Amino acid sequence: MTGTHGGDIYTPLYETGREFLDFSANISPLGVPAGVLAAVYDAAHRLDRYPDSRCRELRAALSRYHRAPPDTIVCGNGAADLIYRLVQWRKPKQALVPAPSFSEYEKALRESGCEVLQPPLYERDFGIRKSVIDGITEKTDMLFLCNPNNPTGLVIPPDFLRDMLRACVRHDTTVMVDECFNGFLDDPACHTLEDALPASPRLFILKAFTKLYALAGLRVGYLLCGSASAAAGVAGTGQAWPVSSLAQAAGVAALRETSYAEAVRHLVRSERETMKAGLQDAGLSVIGGDANYIFFEIPAGSGFDRRRFFQDFRAAGILVRDCADYPGLDGAYCRIALRKPEENRRLLAAIREMRHTRKGAP
Repeated sequence: MTGTHGGDIYTPLYETGREFLDFSANISPLGVPAGVLAAVYDAAHRLDRYPDSRCRELRAALSRYHRAPPDTIVCGNGAADLIYRLVQWRKPKQALVPAPSFSEYEKALRESGCEVLQPPLYERDFGIRKSVIDGITEKTDMLFLCNPNNPTGLVIPPDFLRDMLRACVRHDTTVMVDECFNGFLDDPACHTLEDALPASPRLFILKAFTKLYALAGLRVGYLLCGSASAAAGVAGTGQAWPVSSLAQAAGVAALRETSYAEAVRHLVRSERETMKAGLQDAGLSVIGGDANYIFFEIPAGSGFDRRRFFQDFRAAGILVRDCADYPGLDGAYCRIALRKPEENRRLLAAIREMRHTRKGAP
């Protein structure tokens, strides 16, 4: 697998020399908070010093924010870095990764020599199925879950999630729940397992500043761990200085941006329903979108040419996420981020034009 992702604005720029409107990366539409920019600027005056390899100030801020002991928190160079470090520490022989989901789970596991089982989600609605719980056995060393899931944008029902955690406890299975998009949900607290951490030493919750605070370029994420010993194990893997001083300063400042986070959620909530309706009116089948992105299918007979759908977007100067490289998906599935209202209207206008042009084609 190639491990391609959204957010590659550079390849089309080098190929065409033009800027594209990027709907392929699920980043906050409000950009970097002003307070974070100020903190990064201030930290830049100390670039002659190595960063704190233990991220003590950032972990202390995260400890206050999540009400978790600082020695159960591990910071990393973005969420992807921590996925690899967790796998390196755990050294699983067999892992369960429901499909489709974020490709870095599978990639990190396979690179470590792990056997990866990928039970499919429901074919039509892509909701998680009971067979995933049934697939957890004494041979299952690790389970990776994404909640809300990427690319489907669907949340795992809370009761189902806790049943899954209990199954992992019974079989001594390490479980990592990726909650990087949790902050975009209407009720984030309803869909987190943070309260289960103190009694779950094999539970890890992955979070990052990448999405909600638009810090994709700085690379800073963190793991909330079920035990201090597990956190120490993960922290002992990987490079010596995993998080730059600029990224650490940005993370500390971002945690103070509560009004910004609420504004993002308000905008996403409003635009989510408008965009879902616009996509459905255009003849596309919306499947999921509980966070800041929408997952949909291009139905046969909808008036769109599946073979040219993504090329037509590029011709219009827009990047969207072709989901064909996700396990279990093909070129009929697409994911788009939610951006500012005027940008979202531009995408819907491009879709209407694409459908009109294709219907009129001989």
